[in-house]
Amino acid sequence: MRIGFHASHEQIAPSRLLADLQHAERAGFDMAMCSDHLSPWSERQGHSGYAWSWLGAALATTDLELGCVCAPGVRYHPAVVAQKIATLAEMFPGRFWTALGSGEASNEHVTGVRWPPKEERTRRLEECVDVIRRLLAGEEVTHHGRVTVDRARVWERPDVPPRLIGPAVSVASAGRVAAWADGLVTINQPVEVLRDIVSAYRDAGGQGPLALQMHLSWAPTLEEAEAIALDQWRTNVFTEPVNWDTETAEAFDVMAEHVGIDGVRRAVEVSEDLAWHRDRIAELAAVGFDDVYLHFVGQEQDGFIDAFGEHVLPTLRG
Repeated sequence: MRIGFHASHEQIAPSRLLADLQHAERAGFDMAMCSDHLSPWSERQGHSGYAWSWLGAALATTDLELGCVCAPGVRYHPAVVAQKIATLAEMFPGRFWTALGSGEASNEHVTGVRWPPKEERTRRLEECVDVIRRLLAGEEVTHHGRVTVDRARVWERPDVPPRLIGPAVSVASAGRVAAWADGLVTINQPVEVLRDIVSAYRDAGGQGPLALQMHLSWAPTLEEAEAIALDQWRTNVFTEPVNWDTETAEAFDVMAEHVGIDGVRRAVEVSEDLAWHRDRIAELAAVGFDDVYLHFVGQEQDGFIDAFGEHVLPTLRG
């Protein structure tokens, strides 16, 4: 099992986040992944640097493997996504992967394109994945469907195409992405739900490694850990279709006004006890995950990185 660091662009300025990533590498984290947002989930989070610019700096100034979640189809044309992926993979061989998702209205509404139902978005994503794979393979691609591509070609390509990962938080999505994905990434949920997701992916023929992104809050006291989680992540407790279809950070903040710590605990692993976090990571990873990415939901990362680097990562590896 490898333990990675999640870099949350919607919570931390890109310059600070780069320093945090470098700190995480020194502390012993094995790899990293990042979000790709135009808008944060809350005005309290208050950031949203452009992930693809940041990734170049992150890969150039660390030796970590890095991944990024991306939604092709509206804000990003699939030919542009293929070019971005190919350039990073050519510059940093074997160190970059992308998880391709169907997107959220909070990031995509800015184009003014009508936000379609989930099934339509999923079919559009599947078309985009096919276009991106063909471009990474060196084909000239013309496509007319839910996306339009006219004689596109990616001229600068890596020798080995990077992995295209399927993100899924439900059993249905896990089974669906298995048709095209080189691996699966999901988020922390109850153990029985994660087992069903893993089974759905494998039973549908899904190949490649399985990764878990784990949202957590730690501090020297339980009160501090709860306060961090409540302040930063109470807008992130809503399930579909609310999290898919809500368009602004202001709207998320209004909806979350009455969310308490019990609601946040359904989305965030909260404890002041490092041993508890270690055991919880091990419990969830045992479902069948090869990689676990830890996302400390606070904005000040130094204490988390040092504490987990010293007390959690070595014992998990041991």
